[in-house]
Amino acid sequence: MDLRVFGTVHLIYLAITIPLSVIGLVLAKKYAKSKKAQSIVLKSLGGLLLIWILINRLSQVYRYDQVRWEQIIPDSFCGMTSLVLALAVLFGKKDNAVYHFTWFLGLVGATITVFNPTFLSQGPTVFYLPTISGLLHHSVALVVVAALLMFGQIHITYQKWYCTFFGFTAYLTVGAFQMAVFGFQDSFHIAQPILSGTPLTAWVMAPIYAVGYGMVLLVIELVRRKKQKNRS
Repeated sequence: MDLRVFGTVHLIYLAITIPLSVIGLVLAKKYAKSKKAQSIVLKSLGGLLLIWILINRLSQVYRYDQVRWEQIIPDSFCGMTSLVLALAVLFGKKDNAVYHFTWFLGLVGATITVFNPTFLSQGPTVFYLPTISGLLHHSVALVVVAALLMFGQIHITYQKWYCTFFGFTAYLTVGAFQMAVFGFQDSFHIAQPILSGTPLTAWVMAPIYAVGYGMVLLVIELVRRKKQKNRS
């Protein structure tokens, strides 16, 4: 089985999931007009995302010779974002603070991972549970973020930029706990870079992300003000 990035299996996966995701979002946009219908769509997606991230974490718990329950807690930005985003959709209110931290992180992280799943060859087939659940929770997270934006559940504004600081602080606190208490060699790339041979640890990525996200917010705000000016 060709498990290379952009190998046969990966291309088939993209050829199936991308059209299905687009069609699903188009149909939801067309038919989910009421707030109740949109809520049902979002809750369903949030539940699906929660299922896949939990399956992924349980696959890590039972992946080794000994059951390792400490693996149930995600130790990566993408894994934790999928978990937190799913819970925010299921139990949070519209435009809650969690959305303002997770939407862009989920969008960027999930997109990169779906198109560059470096873990694809970790098992004998794509249906190896840690592999397929990893692919699917990233894919569903991407759809969830798109649905939140499509249904106007997030009012993106620079006034909520501070959520990025608190979100990264929370993630790194969990990572430090995992390393200190559970003996993880690394968590959330606190000790090791996301790409070997680069300086891209969490301490480098966090300020880069914060600045990059700030620029995105600035562009969105300028576009919004221009539209308002044109209307007046």
